[in-house]
Amino acid sequence: MAIFQYNPFRPTGNPFHLHLLFWGKEDCVPGHAVGPGVRDVYKIHFIHKGQGFVRVGTQTHKLVAGQGFLICPDVVYYYEADGEEPWTYSWIGFQGAEVPDIVKRTYLSPAQPVFSMDSRIMPTLYDQLSSAAVLASSALDFRINAIFFEFLASWVEMTGMDSPLVTISSRQEGYVHQTLEFLHNHYSEDISLENHADNLGLDRKHLSSIFKKALDVPPRQYLLHYRMNKACELLSSGKFTVGEVARSVGYQDPLLFSRMFKKVIGIPPKHYQREHHKSDINP
Repeated sequence: MAIFQYNPFRPTGNPFHLHLLFWGKEDCVPGHAVGPGVRDVYKIHFIHKGQGFVRVGTQTHKLVAGQGFLICPDVVYYYEADGEEPWTYSWIGFQGAEVPDIVKRTYLSPAQPVFSMDSRIMPTLYDQLSSAAVLASSALDFRINAIFFEFLASWVEMTGMDSPLVTISSRQEGYVHQTLEFLHNHYSEDISLENHADNLGLDRKHLSSIFKKALDVPPRQYLLHYRMNKACELLSSGKFTVGEVARSVGYQDPLLFSRMFKKVIGIPPKHYQREHHKSDINP
């Protein structure tokens, strides 16, 4: 089921320069498809887990967790979740007179819509915007815009015209898919990437190089952020202590978990839980 949220603020001026319109997230069912159709706004989708493809004209692009894709107005797009490992994705929609010039600063276009996500900001963008939107603040519009502009800065830096376009072979893509599946299925365990590489018949450093080339992030860093995103989900539910959450995402030492959580998310897990769920739990 898709979850939509809309920016409660509307820009002044006509035409307006740049404005975030909405954001959302969905755990797609196998084969879930959108289109073919056109949009009248710019949209960016972020793939959190699973896989699928997007088709623009005669071009079909396969996507996996850690990637995103851009939708431009008045262009026909079709995208579909994988039948066996459907993706979970989030998205934002925005428009304004400045957007075409912003897109021109990147290598992205309808013909090349796919990019690697910035693991620091993009996986948590939906949560950041949703958390800000529930605050009763007279400066709420500034907070939402600050998050949106911070994302845009990161996005343009990662997809700038001087950023190299990366391609990998279909065989290497298979290694990346298998590694993502391994990380997603075993993130709660004491994972050995070296053993996983051995099972694929690869040297660990070579596998790490392929993975980073495809997703612009090494597997250990990807795993760290994947675990912390899962931890955010568990903490937000209000059902579990910090120690239980730590062990559920692969950390036997709650203190180590707390340090890593703060490093990635920016605040300690206890603070995150208090801000995102009013609970009687005593971690």
